[in-house]
Amino acid sequence: MSKLSSKGELIIVSAPSGAGKTSLVDALISENDRLCVSVSHTTRPKRPNEMDGINYHFVEKARFLSMLDDGDFLESAEVYGHYYGTSKRWVNRQLDKGLSVILEIDWQGAAQVKALFPQSCYIFIVPPSLESLSDRLRKRAQDDDAIIAMRMEEARAVLQHATDAEFLVVNEDFGTALDEMGAIIKVRGLSVEAQQFRLGALLASLTEG
Repeated sequence: MSKLSSKGELIIVSAPSGAGKTSLVDALISENDRLCVSVSHTTRPKRPNEMDGINYHFVEKARFLSMLDDGDFLESAEVYGHYYGTSKRWVNRQLDKGLSVILEIDWQGAAQVKALFPQSCYIFIVPPSLESLSDRLRKRAQDDDAIIAMRMEEARAVLQHATDAEFLVVNEDFGTALDEMGAIIKVRGLSVEAQQFRLGALLASLTEG
């Protein structure tokens, strides 16, 4: 195996619901064939136009808890009364192939992943204001007023964890936010910490003897 071969990088992206996380991640994936996004398992119901295996792996609660007991998840969390989890096996396969994996997860899951992969890149997306966040949730037309009110309350709590991340991106202008995320991923991948993890064999060969 070439000393230049490397594992992919793990990239965590968190945000309150409605901040535009999924749209930004989809755009990043479309621009870079070395990036892929992990499809989480969840117990929440499918929303209109969502597809199993594309947006999420939709599973019953009993199945999810069985997988959790078996240690199948890299991270897991309960959000809005539903469970979410990231497949440990799938992520490791992609990293071993040299692909960088984006995890769209909440702050609880991010803390779990950072504990296991301290070299991972953690980006938090914030809205320009709470008013704009509320407007985005209403324009999605996926939830009633009671659910939106609950999500806004949860958003305030989630935003308290924004400073746990290494990078903050304000999604006021989509193009600017996308450029900033792309720049973060590129620069973060060249850091000494990330390169030591990815190019350990090369660095060892350069210092031998």
